[in-house]
Amino acid sequence: MAENEQYRSDEAEEGVEIPLERIDPEILQALLADFVSREWSELSDAGFTLEEKIEQVLQQLKAGQARILFDLTSGSWNIVPTQHGL
Repeated sequence: MAENEQYRSDEAEEGVEIPLERIDPEILQALLADFVSREWSELSDAGFTLEEKIEQVLQQLKAGQARILFDLTSGSWNIVPTQHGL
């Protein structure tokens, strides 16, 4: 699958957007660590620490390049790129 196709499929993901500032900092840290662990495992050989990966995702969220979505049906959440973040 091409990179842009992956973004499009993520863009199509539906859910309730959770504003970054509404998430308790400790919970946000845990969400980011979980996301990085399951989505960025291929970067483990790239020399990035867990903390560096978390900081990269946090900066993307703060810059509006990504957003946190919560799916009410499944009770799951995900971090997806925003359209202007491409």
